[in-house]
Amino acid sequence: MPAGDAGDREARPGQPPRIVLLGFTLSDEALDRAMAGDAIHATQTHAFAWGVVKALRGAGCPVRLLSAAPVSTYPRNPRIRYRAARFRHDGVDGQLLGFVNLLGLKHLTRFVAACRRGSRMLREQPADVLLVHGVHTPFLWAGVLLGRLRGVRVVPVLTDPPGVPLPHEGRLVRLLRSVDVALVRAALRRCAGVVALTGRLAEDFAPGRPWLVLEGICNPPVGVRPRVAVAAARQIGYAGGLSRAYGVDRLVEAFHGLPAPDLRLGVFGRGELEGWLHEQAALDPRVEPPRLLDRGDLARWLAGAAVLVNPRPVDQHFVPYSFPSKLIEYLSAGVPVVTTRLPGIPADYDPHLVYADDDSAAGLRDAIRRVLELPPAAAAALGAAGRTFVAETRSPAAQGRRLRAFLGALGPTGGRIDAGGHRGGPAGSRPAGAGQSGSR
Repeated sequence: MPAGDAGDREARPGQPPRIVLLGFTLSDEALDRAMAGDAIHATQTHAFAWGVVKALRGAGCPVRLLSAAPVSTYPRNPRIRYRAARFRHDGVDGQLLGFVNLLGLKHLTRFVAACRRGSRMLREQPADVLLVHGVHTPFLWAGVLLGRLRGVRVVPVLTDPPGVPLPHEGRLVRLLRSVDVALVRAALRRCAGVVALTGRLAEDFAPGRPWLVLEGICNPPVGVRPRVAVAAARQIGYAGGLSRAYGVDRLVEAFHGLPAPDLRLGVFGRGELEGWLHEQAALDPRVEPPRLLDRGDLARWLAGAAVLVNPRPVDQHFVPYSFPSKLIEYLSAGVPVVTTRLPGIPADYDPHLVYADDDSAAGLRDAIRRVLELPPAAAAALGAAGRTFVAETRSPAAQGRRLRAFLGALGPTGGRIDAGGHRGGPAGSRPAGAGQSGSR
């Protein structure tokens, strides 16, 4: 650790940690430009990252950004070269990383850019913690290197397990992913601690590291309120990846089993099922063609729905490691929410959700029907209680306090943890209170 950096940190007892967030945090406009023509849209990644920034700043932590565009590799995104640039958004200064968007070169150029730009940023203005968003190998290892060179505590934010295969990938890419998983595990062993969506994700991929569960942050667009007027049609909504892995095909099948003519199904996002969903819309006029809305317009649509659905199957191998962030987005809309019973959902959500008996189309259909049959006052009360719950316990203020306490307690290799964090033990152990993620 360079003596100057260590001395600078020791001269700030009791002060909030200074943060650099290495990840994919762009302005709304820059994200739209980067994702133009992309096969996916990183809406949830974008919303989560800015939620973390808002939470940390609200807790008094200075934040700077070191960001790359979260784009698919060419040709799934037609753009090959992304240039470096400085930017400022919502009062936060950032450095956009340049890279070449080709298989292999993408990882290499992102690693080099993160090391070079990150070293310069930390030299010009020291930081205490380098947060690394996700399990992107170039950024994890750039973080490890920067941590040693500049004396910062490196803390990855684990939002997904490493190595999850995508439907379009071939055998070679899947082989490379297995190598990637090993590299991710090796990098995590060298970090001061982790923030994870679920306790299982931290325990299995960062054993022995201190961890904090932070499954999401309630940060809805300003001014969006549940719609009071009764619409001519009752809307059933889904927002997220349009794939079988997320159960969208089962949701459509469930909807077909609800014959009421005033029902409508709205789906929002991108993915492999877009073409199939257009076919379903042609067969059943109650099914709306898939759309992609900006965050404000989507929030207003969700707030006017009769029920919102998370149909994710429970038997996927990655399910124990995941929390569907759409649940916080749905609950913040003040609308009843139907979901499959996923193990990563903390228990304090239970009173505010309607669980399907199983993850089949029939199970989803029956749960949606139960909500639709509620008296209007009961449905409104359920939605309002869910909205209050996430606003009070998963707000930027509540989550920011937990993040600040956790990050401030970490030493370079993981010191004593309190304030809702957990000190990791041997692989497979489960610290007391693991999996709890409410505000403390």
